[in-house]
Amino acid sequence: MSTATARYAGHLRTETTHSASGNTILTDAPIDNHGRGEAFSPTDLVCSALGSCMMTIVGIVADRHGLDLTGVTWEVTKHMVADPRRIGQIDITFRLPASLPQKERTLLENAAYTCPVALSLNPEIKQQVQFIYE
Repeated sequence: MSTATARYAGHLRTETTHSASGNTILTDAPIDNHGRGEAFSPTDLVCSALGSCMMTIVGIVADRHGLDLTGVTWEVTKHMVADPRRIGQIDITFRLPASLPQKERTLLENAAYTCPVALSLNPEIKQQVQFIYE
């Protein structure tokens, strides 16, 4: 079975459907690249996938150690570069509970860097990750 099926909807928009769940994601070209910017751009999804993947791996490790991270948030910022146009840097800031002891903080932070998306991205893409405990 395929992972997803997709179709071009015209006007620089795509619609992708997850085969197993039927969930749909729309993409739109960004305003600075001839699009309307009305949905995630494909490069927005790459950057968002990095944050979600890191959090998923952190969540797996947290569950294994009996840590509840419900409500943890993160922000993703994409930095594009030219010649060729591509993602140059992805900044991610995680906000975690201040109550986590240093041993668990180190464990979770190290786990984040082992996510498959982080390991799959071109090494020329700088991944700037910050963990804030509040």
